[in-house]
Formats: sequence, C-alpha cells, structure tokens
Amino acid sequence: MVGIFTTPVARTTFWFNTFYFTMNSMSITAGHHRLWSHKSYKASPFLKVIFAMFCAGSAQGSIFWWCRDHRIHHRYSDTDKDPYNAHEGFFYSHIGWILLKRDRRRMPYVDTADLQSDKIVMWQHRNYIPLVAIFAFILPVTVCGLLGDWRGGFFHAIFTRIAVVQHTTFFGNSLAHIIGTTTYDDDSSAKDSLFTSLFTLGEGYHSFHHEFPNDYRSGYRYYEYDPTKWFIKACYYLGLSYDLKTFPDNEIEKGYLENKTYQIQKLKEKINYGTPVNELQVYTQTEFDQQVSEYNKQWLIINDIIHDVETFADEHPGGKLLVLSGIGKDMTDAFTGGVYKHHKAAHNLLSQFRVGKLSK
Repeated sequence: MVGIFTTPVARTTFWFNTFYFTMNSMSITAGHHRLWSHKSYKASPFLKVIFAMFCAGSAQGSIFWWCRDHRIHHRYSDTDKDPYNAHEGFFYSHIGWILLKRDRRRMPYVDTADLQSDKIVMWQHRNYIPLVAIFAFILPVTVCGLLGDWRGGFFHAIFTRIAVVQHTTFFGNSLAHIIGTTTYDDDSSAKDSLFTSLFTLGEGYHSFHHEFPNDYRSGYRYYEYDPTKWFIKACYYLGLSYDLKTFPDNEIEKGYLENKTYQIQKLKEKINYGTPVNELQVYTQTEFDQQVSEYNKQWLIINDIIHDVETFADEHPGGKLLVLSGIGKDMTDAFTGGVYKHHKAAHNLLSQFRVGKLSK
C-alpha cells in the first residue's frame, strides 16, 4: 500500500494502465456480463479468447464462477439468496459479500449447462490460477519494466489497476442499486444512473438491465452513455459478434409507461382531491334550496356538484360579491366560460369545497 503512494506514475505506465484497464473492464462488461451471464449476443471464438485472457487480468474469478453468481443475483435479486443483496447495505453489496465467508454449498441452483459446454469457459476455469498469474501480474509488470518502469509496473500496473478495475465492477452491484431512478420497476432496487454508467462502461442503466437482462444494451436509448453496447456493435460490424438480442421497443415503452403510471398513482395518493364524488351525500333540488334558505348555507352548484364556498368567498380573485351572487344557484355556465373560463387550478381548488351532489 505504501509503495503505491510513494511510487510516481511514469507516462508510459499511465498509458499502459489506461489501455489495460479499459480492456479488463470491457472484457468484464461485454464478456463476463452480457455475453456469458445473459447470452445477449454471440461472439466468435477469437473474441471469446480475448475476453477470457483480459478477464483473468482483472482477477475477479473465472468466467464460470462469476457468471454463476451473477445469474443467482438476477434469479433471487433483493432477497437473502442474492449473493450481493442491495438491501444489506452499500458495503455488503459492494465488497462485503466477498470478504464475508459464505458456505458456497448452500448457494441456490441456477442452470449453468451452457457455461459447462463452452470449451473456452471451462478451459479458462481449469487454468484460472496460471492465467491470472500471467495476465494480472507477469504481463503488466513486464511490459512496464521493458518500457523502463519496473517499480511503477509492480505497484501501479498490478495493484492500482486491479483495485480500480474491481471497484468499478463492484459499483454495478452497489451504486447501481442505490443511486438513480427506478425507471422500469419500482419494486426492484436496480436503478438507472448516468453517474454510475460513467464509472462502469455503461452498466449504470440498471433498472433497464434488470427488467430486460437479455438485451445486449444497458443504455436503451441511443444517447445513453453505454460504451459496452457500442463496443459490441462495433464487433458486430467487424464480424466478431452476432445475433445481438434486443427486446421489442413496444414492450420496453409499455414497461416504462406502466411504471411511470404506477409512480404517478403513488404521488396522487399523497394529494387531497377532496371528497370523491361517489361518496358525496345526495340532495334533491328542494333539499338544496332548503339548506340555503333555512340554514344559510353558502352553497352553489357547478356540474351538478354542490360546493360550500363560505371559507373561500373572501379569497376569490374576482371579488367576494361575485361569489355571493351565485349562492343557491347553478353557476356551471358562469364558471366554465359564461363569465370567466376558469383554469385547471380553479377546478382543482373547487374539489376541496364539495359537500354533496344533486339527484338526477
């Protein structure tokens, strides 16, 4: 740790780290995550081998191990069976699930037959330790050393790089379930966030991802920052990826609107819309007239709804006398344009004064 802070970063080491970090991270997001965990597209053997090597360079576990846990995460998201359950807090979902000992024999079952039948996946799994030794340690320090910075290669190209790669990946388990908006499902902790996407090569549009996990995109809309989807698409044009899966636009927009409607309904529940019309007491015209003439109620009628305007008369923008002139009368025409066509705010305020409705 001391060596990291006491070792200057040579320019050559900085640029190598930038390249290697990007390849490590992209191999995780495009390889571990979208290719093998969710099968959102297919890749050529060449691209798979590249992913397998650079994934080993990030030292995050074999493809098989990583993808199995991630499938469990989606299958049991936000439950006690979720390996990185967001409800356990930021620390646990970020790194605590790794530091705290778990009995892996009690992990729930998910189908991994496709992973076990993938020769490249299982080759990497069987040879994971030597591959990590080569691509996480030997290769980076050797490249930096040959460029004249053995010390920087050891501390920065190995430890600083691995730490940054791992924590940016872990943000997909922690920040992506804490910061942002639940665009597609309010019942899920997964959230959409440009902020998280900036650190994770586009993995921050997590509400979309959890709702449509087999879509190769995380940022659904073309302008949403998702370098991983652009990389996968570029590979498609180069013939390295194919069968890119996308969820039907109609269903995505439907899910968005349904959740937006749900959110609006939850907000509406906090608003006082007055007594619902179907719960109002019914009065005959005679009973209405009696309430006004005998009991001095300051009632008037608009759209067959009886309103008590006693507390509002003094506040009326057009003056108290205008309101009082309508007591005991049907003021529908005057309210809706005969005298003044009132705006929506007036209609909303009027709902607070409902006391009854006229019988038909």
